[in-house]
Amino acid sequence: MPAPTPATVSTASPVSSPAKIPLRERKYYQTRIRLARALREQLEQVSLDDLNVRDLCDVVEVSEATFFNYFPKKSDLLAYLSQLWSVELAWHGQQALAAPSSGGSPGAGSGLGVVQAVFERAAQQFQIAPGAAGELIAWQARTRQRQAPAQLDVSERRLAFPEQPGIETMTDQSLEQVLATALQRAIDQGELPRNIHLPTTMVALVSVFYGVPLALRLSNPAGIGAMYRQQLMILWTGLRQVAAARG
Repeated sequence: MPAPTPATVSTASPVSSPAKIPLRERKYYQTRIRLARALREQLEQVSLDDLNVRDLCDVVEVSEATFFNYFPKKSDLLAYLSQLWSVELAWHGQQALAAPSSGGSPGAGSGLGVVQAVFERAAQQFQIAPGAAGELIAWQARTRQRQAPAQLDVSERRLAFPEQPGIETMTDQSLEQVLATALQRAIDQGELPRNIHLPTTMVALVSVFYGVPLALRLSNPAGIGAMYRQQLMILWTGLRQVAAARG
């Protein structure tokens, strides 16, 4: 599931010192990250179509030629922003997945708790940057051919997310896989019935993930988190009822 909203990337000093990263490599990744931050901020003011690359370059203090060496098109930078955000969400999901199981209602360590943790973080990002969120959702809708995003380099993840310990060692950066793993864990733990159809459930989950922000982004972005929780509860209840009816 490609990510539809922007990551909050940081330029603070990472826990693992960036001095260990070769200078040329570090500068390359830092420029990409700074451009992604600048794009996220600019998209709160203007649409991607109206965005002037020169304005981004002025913020980051690079030439337009440098920009196009990094990203041939503005949409390529948007895709990179989506990729950063997806990696961060995957990290939040994996953190919840690794927590001890609490049993009972969804919480730390439970499969449904992992899904809830990812959606709660996504809701925060929608609220932080609703303009960029809308552009990313529109970009996803326009993308004609689905392609798996390239994996971010270890050093790039470390520089982009200095406050997320272990993000550079993640073997799976796919948000879709994190959610699929969480659903399977929920089935194994008895939170969801064993006879549910996992691919169909993933489609329903993606529909909630995209649909709620589309419905509330302009009217009530602060309510996305609460609506996510409500819609997930409806989804889990419906899956249990359908499974029970099947016997």
